[in-house]
This record gives sequence, C-alpha cells and structure tokens, in this order.
Amino acid sequence: MKLSIVIVNYNVKHFLDQCLTSVRRAIEGIEAEVWVVDNNSVDGSVRLVKEKFPEVRLIDNKDNVGFSRANNQAIHESQGEYVLLLNPDTIVEDDTFSKIIAFMDAHPEAGGLGVKMIDGKGNFLPESKRGLPTPDVAFYKIFGLSRFFPRSRIFGKYHLGYLDKDEINEVDILSGAFMFMRREALDKTGLLDEDFFMYGEDIDLSYRIIKAGYKNFYFPETRIIHYKGESTKKSSVNYVFVFYRAMAIFAGKHFSPKNARMFSLLINMAIWLRASLAIMNRFFKRALLPILDIIIIFAGIYFIKEYWETRVIFPDGGSYPQEFITITVPSYILVWLISVFLSGGYDKPIRLIKIFQGIALGTVFILVVYALLSESYRFSRAIIILGAVWGFSAMTILRLILHLTGIQRYRIGGEVKNKRFIIVGQKDEAERVADLLHKTWLKPAFVGLVSIQNNIRRSELFIGTIEQLPEIIPIYKISEVIFCSKNLPHQVIIDKMSELQHLRVDFKIAPEDSLSIIGSNSINTSGDLYTVGINSITTPRNLRNKRFVDIITALTLLIFLPVNIFIIKNPGGLVRNILMVLFARRSWVGYNIENPAEPEKLPHIKQGILHPEDAFIRKRINPEITGKLNLIYARDYNFTTDLNIIFRAYRELGRRG
Repeated sequence: MKLSIVIVNYNVKHFLDQCLTSVRRAIEGIEAEVWVVDNNSVDGSVRLVKEKFPEVRLIDNKDNVGFSRANNQAIHESQGEYVLLLNPDTIVEDDTFSKIIAFMDAHPEAGGLGVKMIDGKGNFLPESKRGLPTPDVAFYKIFGLSRFFPRSRIFGKYHLGYLDKDEINEVDILSGAFMFMRREALDKTGLLDEDFFMYGEDIDLSYRIIKAGYKNFYFPETRIIHYKGESTKKSSVNYVFVFYRAMAIFAGKHFSPKNARMFSLLINMAIWLRASLAIMNRFFKRALLPILDIIIIFAGIYFIKEYWETRVIFPDGGSYPQEFITITVPSYILVWLISVFLSGGYDKPIRLIKIFQGIALGTVFILVVYALLSESYRFSRAIIILGAVWGFSAMTILRLILHLTGIQRYRIGGEVKNKRFIIVGQKDEAERVADLLHKTWLKPAFVGLVSIQNNIRRSELFIGTIEQLPEIIPIYKISEVIFCSKNLPHQVIIDKMSELQHLRVDFKIAPEDSLSIIGSNSINTSGDLYTVGINSITTPRNLRNKRFVDIITALTLLIFLPVNIFIIKNPGGLVRNILMVLFARRSWVGYNIENPAEPEKLPHIKQGILHPEDAFIRKRINPEITGKLNLIYARDYNFTTDLNIIFRAYRELGRRG
C-alpha cells in the first residue's frame, strides 16, 4: 500500500462530501486507502460516508475523542508507506497525491511535507509554511510584529514570510490541514501526542520529525483549497484558551526549563491579552450600536424636555419631577429599543424600515400604557411623540454615518437575496446546479451559465465560455461564480479562483450529485453554504421571535398557574417546563425527535415540549407524516405556528420530554 489518507470529521458533512469527492479523483491509479474517523457528528456525516463513499474505511466514534486520538486510531490500522492527515474542509487537486509521492520518493531525507494552501477566495494562506514557535518567535507573533513585518527574517519567522511562496523550501512546521508523512518517520517519532486535544499537535509532531533526523518541506507545486475554521472560530474565547494552552504543552515538552518558563510567561500574557480582546470585540460588535442609540436618543429627549418644559408647560417657572428624566425617559428608550430589536432593526444588513416599525410599535405601546396611568404619572404625551420622531431620526442618521464608513456589519440594504450568479460547467450539470440554486433560500437576481468548452458560440443557454470569465464578471455584475466540480478538474477551479480574485467576487463549488453548494471566504464565515433550504426557522428573526413567544407564554402560564393546575394534565410537569423554558433549556414547540425523517437535514433548535403533530392532537400520525411535519415546520416557520400548536395542545403543556 503506497498511501493512507486519514480524515477526522466533526459536523462538517457538506465539506466532507466535497473533500472525499476530490480525494476519490486524486487517488486514481495510486494504491491507496482512505480513512474517515467521525467524532460523534450529529449532522448525518456517517450516513453520507456509508451511502456515497462505500470504499472509505470508517471509524464511527461514539464520543468526540479529539483530533490527535482520532487520527491515531486510523494511523494504527492503516498500511500505507506514506500517511496523509487531511482536514475535511479541504479540496485537493487531481494530481496532488502523485506529485507529492514522487517528491518524497526522490527525497529520502524528507520526513514530512506540506503544500500550498489557498482559501475560498483564492488567496494564499500564510500558514502553508511555518517556523518553530520559539520564545522570540512567539513574542513577535503575540505582539503583532510578525504581522507588521511579514517578510522580515527576524520578525517574520512564524509564517516564514521571507521565503518565496512559489518555491520549494525546507520548513520547520507542517499545517495540520495537510500533513504528508513518511511511515518510517512516524515509526521513529511516534504518532500524534494525545495530550493535545485540538491545536498544537501538528507543531509537536513536525518538530519531532526534525529531531528524528528528517526534514520537512514546503511543496508549492500542487495546491489545495482550505476553507478553514468551519468547526471552530478563531475569534472565540474558547479558541484562545485551547490554542495557547496547547503552545504551553509544546514548550514544556521541547524547550529547556528556562526557555519553557519564559514561553509559559508569554503564553499566559497572550491568553489574557487575546481573551480580553476577544471578549471586548464580541461585546462591542453586539452592544456598540444599542449603546450609541441609547446615548443619542436620551440626549435628544433631554433637550426636547428642557425646551417643552420651559417654553410650553411651565413658561412662568416650574419643572417636571426628577423621576421623569431618571426613570420615565429611560423606560421609554428601553421600550423603543426592545421593539426595534424584535422588529429586526438590529439584524444585518440594516433595514431602516425595520427601525421605523420598531419605533412606531414601541410608541403605540407606550401611549397605551400612558393612557392607563393615573394623572400624576402622565407627564407629557407630546414628549413621547417628539421623542419617537427624534429616536427614528437619530437612529437613521447614525446608521447612515456608519454605512459611509464602509464597515460591512453596518451596511444598509435589503436582504442579500438578489445576488447575481454564473455557473461554470457542462449543460446538464450547470442546469442541475441552477435548479438547486433556485430551491435554496436565495432569490437570485440573475443566473447565467458559462460553458467549459471554448469552441462554442454565445447562445440563449450559455452567455460565454470559461476563458471569457474576466469579461463576463464585470459586464454582468456578477456576485458569485459557481464551479461544477463534476465537469472541471480541481486544478482548473483553483487556477480560475487565483486568476479572478482581483475582481472581488465570491466562489462556490457544487460537488457532483450533491444538494449543496459550498464556499467560505474566511475563518469567520461558516454560513457561506447554500443547500436546499429548510432553514427558515434558524434565521435570526425567527429564532428571536420563537424565543420571545417562549418567554411570554411561560410568564403567562406562570401568572395564571392557579387556574392552569385545573386545566393542564400534569401540573407538576407544567411548573418544571415553565422553568426549563425560562432558563432556555427547552422550547414550547420543537421537532418530534422520536421518529424524525432524515434528522440531519433539520436545522438545530432546542428540544420541544410539544411537536408539530400536536396541531392535530386528536389524530393518529404515522412516523412518515411526523417526519414531513418536522420538515414543513422548519421550512415554513412563523411564530404564529407555535401559538397555534400551543393553543391546540394546551392541556399537554405539562408533558415530560
């Protein structure tokens, strides 16, 4: 056996599908075996491998045993002269394996090899080649010097930025996304250290290969796409702790006690620095806009109050009570902001109509409550109206200013459903992908087909050929290019991505016989995946509305508990369910998980006390219908659906899940 390929998977089924499709092509003519170790995924990955890739040797773990241990499981059983550890969110070129095997056969001193990696937009990934993270290199990396001076031989050692990315070079560290190793070297060094649950294991094993007398090489004569970070986001606090703790383990193993202590000090500094930055970044991303809204609305109403107080209500002296500005006005602002939030005014992209709806609904609520108060608490209806006008005006002006800064999350516009696409492939496959695209949550403004053959004329079916892409994209104002991998070698796809990256378009790849279109532009964009859509229930607006219905229903049931104990079948269970819902452990309505049809296709939501079939509480529903009701509930969700199910199955709200 010449080659053993090991892929560890955790809940990235669509990416695994694409990866295995590219691997299947690349091993043609090579004596090879492919192993997939699944770490207890719940997205249907195991079923995918069994049904679509029966030739793959599958290890189906019942727990998430971590990256190192999962790889070791397959390596122990594999037989190849060479072992490749490959991430599931990668695509290899059709001749990748033949090229790297030829290089390693010709260089017996080579123990490990990494290749040139690009991201989902065709950009080179600097982690394709890395240096050893010694204390000085770690210092330059942690404090940003390597970022500011990437090509420096002193500061740029972490990513070896001073080495030509298109030349073969000896390197220290291989990327865990693609680690190609000689079995003989692994026999001498041992396998992955299972003390590393995630991150750092590639650095540790790469260094041990060098210490065993071998060399590691960066080999850019073949490339892979690495989408990166679909399972883990580097902006998360958890990533910071896990990654830097892994670095501390590495230092303790390989550095002298003095250097290890210095490295440990740097690591702890990095942990608190990066964790603090991550927390602040997350806080400001979510809270900055509401905080600015509160400040400008309060300031405006304060001046409105001053004017109205001195010029209209009390021209001869007098003032509103202090409670008006300290309690009443903040209450108004709180109601307005909650109403804007529930109306979708804080969703991305920003839509000013949602802000208007929120302010209007909040104002109506305030005026209704105002009318019910005693005379002593009715300070001024005019200030409420003027405050609402100011609130909408101020929030609109603020967003226009932020929009002009060009920051993406403050972009004003409609839902991003009017993108313009071109699909590159042969007739049948391109038409299949176009049909798939129309079945997703998107509403494309334009879908054009581009032929992979250069000797055809423009027609009603094709708007041009693959060689005309540089002209087609600006003329048709294309947003995204979708490549049909059934018709195109992966080398061609990667070539075109690199060639067209300056046009600032997004790229997707449609795997053969798949119901998904895959792409991811950066480590923080796991959502760039189009699949036949039942994801209505997991849109931010619907998740928010569902949670709002849960809370209001729970509080209403709690208020009327003395009455409900005579109506609900299991009063004790009702109290328990109310608490579970209030603490976000359950939802009043969710899927029937006992007999779901194709559960991996259902977007994840909290477990429900009631189910969609409870809308037909007096009818017997078979498992097949139950599965279809789950799918319809997810696809066509509306908060009124929950209210309808709760109303129809009211007596079952004490059910124990």
